[in-house]
Amino acid sequence: MENVPDFIVTVDSYMAVGAYLCVAFAVLVLLYHEYRIFRIKDYKEKYDYVNLHEIRYFWFAVVALIAAVALYGNSLASTMVFANMETWFWVRTFITLSFVVVAYFIFYSLVRIYYPRFVERRLDKLRNKPRLSPAGNIMRKLTEAEEEAHLEAAQFAEQKEVHSVDYDVWLDEKTGYKKIEKYNAYQHAIECSECGYVTMKIASEEVAKAPGDAEPGMLVKHYRCSYCGHREAKSVVIAALSENIA
Repeated sequence: MENVPDFIVTVDSYMAVGAYLCVAFAVLVLLYHEYRIFRIKDYKEKYDYVNLHEIRYFWFAVVALIAAVALYGNSLASTMVFANMETWFWVRTFITLSFVVVAYFIFYSLVRIYYPRFVERRLDKLRNKPRLSPAGNIMRKLTEAEEEAHLEAAQFAEQKEVHSVDYDVWLDEKTGYKKIEKYNAYQHAIECSECGYVTMKIASEEVAKAPGDAEPGMLVKHYRCSYCGHREAKSVVIAALSENIA
């Protein structure tokens, strides 16, 4: 770069430093996110935090890496740019901006389509990770049939009537201590049968047939895929009212 003026060398060095700072920012964002998770001791609180923030922090890191590549790439070929300033300056600028736009939309789609699958796996592990009671004993997660006796009337009614709500009951069988955790199905995506991506969530639900004293009812859950727009409905049997009486 002997024939390149000092100010161009300076600008290039600043862009290179900016690229390194963007990489450092991306790493720090991910480390901060993991540190926040590590600091949370309760698995349900970990679950809620990951569910709300994981994809957002990951996307911040991806954007920072895109900016890093753009800055570093724009600092290259300075000799060629200076030799033919009018042509190559605009060529390099156009290529850089094109890369940023294309990379943004490509990675935005990848993060939205593929990353939720990994998040759901992490959430599933957190939800089923054995809990410890205040006495230090490993608690057991009760089955749906077992948990009914431990739910309050309002919780049991909510779980039966609002099917997008689910309760987990953990029990310390040595001391009798129990922990009840509430989960909302509306916040979670499932795999779309049309495009195969984990981008389909509950849009609404309706009772197609109310349950009777001895006859079960029918609930219809309406799903919509945020990627391909596919919609589908799934039916869920509602237990007869007599079965809900303890």
